[in-house]
Amino acid sequence: MPAIRTTQLPAGVDVPVLGQGTWYMGEDRRRAADEVAALRLGLDLGMSLIDTAEMYASGGAEEVVCEAIAGRRDEVYLVSKVLPSNASRQRTIAACEVSLKRLGTDHIDLYLLHWRGGVPLAETVEAFEALQAAGKIGHWGVSNFDVDDMQELAGVSSAVQTNQVLYNLESRGIEFDLLPASQRETIPIMAYSPIGQGGFVGDDRLDAIAARHGVSTTQVALAWVVRHKGVIAIPKAVTPEHVRANRAAADLVLTEVDIAELDAAFPPPRRKVPLEMI
Repeated sequence: MPAIRTTQLPAGVDVPVLGQGTWYMGEDRRRAADEVAALRLGLDLGMSLIDTAEMYASGGAEEVVCEAIAGRRDEVYLVSKVLPSNASRQRTIAACEVSLKRLGTDHIDLYLLHWRGGVPLAETVEAFEALQAAGKIGHWGVSNFDVDDMQELAGVSSAVQTNQVLYNLESRGIEFDLLPASQRETIPIMAYSPIGQGGFVGDDRLDAIAARHGVSTTQVALAWVVRHKGVIAIPKAVTPEHVRANRAAADLVLTEVDIAELDAAFPPPRRKVPLEMI
């Protein structure tokens, strides 16, 4: 199996374009063993970027990640997020300390502001810089920022490493302005829910493309996301079959005919649309 293609963050760090998400993990301890096993299998298959957040299951997802990366921390590029309600200077630092404890590690590789709140960006960035100086985080980024938010942030700091946003075949709004702007600035987009909420199951338009390649519709949808320059996808999986299917999608090469059919079925935006969030 070939290595997963990588993309480079502005700081020069190479990360795989296909990682692992943990949204909804940690909500039921009866499923924890399966969730841990899925993440560990993903690591075995080269999906070394794991994304989580203090919000997910009120810290439960970070605890699942802790179990999954135990003894393997050096293999993992670890991403977590701070809530906007904790985004003041002191509360960001305190929230990071709590996340570090739950994750069982002394550093988070990439720490994101989950979405914008009422705290001035300059104050949150100041907290991120303090955490960097203390070695608690490697780098920082944002999530759910639209073009105007990113422009405002650029006036505060040029050290942002990524913007994590909703992006999939059904949610293509960022292609009008945010994705091109991010590509110009070489700030990777990290796509959450890259296969949508329903996984495109039963979509006849995708079924035909999937049949040509001998894969599933969700694999086509995921391969479409990661084919874009400077885009990282972080799908969640909790079964071995789903983990392996996600990994295989990174090796799927869609043809020009496939892309044209997908554009016809899921048209790209022709005008600015508000940034979607779920």
